[in-house]
Amino acid sequence: MRAGDRDPRIGLRAVAALRRLVEQLEAVQVRSARQQGWSWQEVATELGVSRQAVHKKYGRH
Repeated sequence: MRAGDRDPRIGLRAVAALRRLVEQLEAVQVRSARQQGWSWQEVATELGVSRQAVHKKYGRH
């Protein structure tokens, strides 16, 4: 059975669940990196985003 043969709701729910999981994993890893003394720039580089983006998302946590 191909993915396109199934009810799209199942696939979309799976995508939403994966997004939530990825967000949680990213937050844990960013927190860990910062606790180990990584700069916002180092974190951003590894995530493939700007320093400003990662700081805006996690800077107040």
